[in-house]
Amino acid sequence: MNKSKIYLLLLLSILVASCIPKKDLIYLQEKKTATNEIVTPSNQNPYRLQTNDILSINVKAIDPKLVAIFNNTEGAAATGNVNEQSIYYNGYSVDDHGNIRLPILGEMNVLGFTVEEVRIKIEKILLDKYFKNEAGVYVVVKLAGFRYTINGEVGSTGTKILYQDKVNIMEAIANSGDIPITGDRKNVKVIRRFPQGNQTFSIDLTDAKAVNSPCFYLQPNDYILVNPLKQKTWGTGKTGIESLTSIIALISLATTTYLLLRN
Repeated sequence: MNKSKIYLLLLLSILVASCIPKKDLIYLQEKKTATNEIVTPSNQNPYRLQTNDILSINVKAIDPKLVAIFNNTEGAAATGNVNEQSIYYNGYSVDDHGNIRLPILGEMNVLGFTVEEVRIKIEKILLDKYFKNEAGVYVVVKLAGFRYTINGEVGSTGTKILYQDKVNIMEAIANSGDIPITGDRKNVKVIRRFPQGNQTFSIDLTDAKAVNSPCFYLQPNDYILVNPLKQKTWGTGKTGIESLTSIIALISLATTTYLLLRN
């Protein structure tokens, strides 16, 4: 085999290896082994509160004046003009002991409770000690925004807050500017906090079966990490044309340097 064929083969090998295949860029593809079986994701159990969570609690009644003393959501939060700062100052933060401190009711332990269990607990205390059923008292308890952190190869990194009860990883990534062509969609990491410690999950977002992963639906305070593909480290280009351009430029530079040295 002559030198020209060897160089051509080497060039083609580098070109193929440096390209990012289309199948690595498409989300939720139906693989050959995919079935139509419906599987309930294992993490669809209600979220249980942990320290540093912030709750939004609002006590309501037929006559709002009767329960005004039990609320501290004044100003922006009360008018519906809710922002991250007002949530931080007007919400109820779960302290290191798992307690929140409510007006009149005092400290209440909520560690490990669901928001629905907290709602039932507060309503029971109010009806047992302060009001009759005729007052029409009811309580609304929500997490003060769904908070997650995302880092790595995404359009916008950082801690994000979505004002909805459930968030899946596709929504979280879309809210963060999507994964660029240089991001590894096949091995996205999700680090989740549990009372006994942290656990790391991996999910392949190019596979339709990802919807059945225990980390497809996020939990509050999840940390998402998207690593770069090896092609970005090589710096050869994201597509075949880019790779070919980079290789030609490198060969041209090497040839020019060789000719200059000869002279």
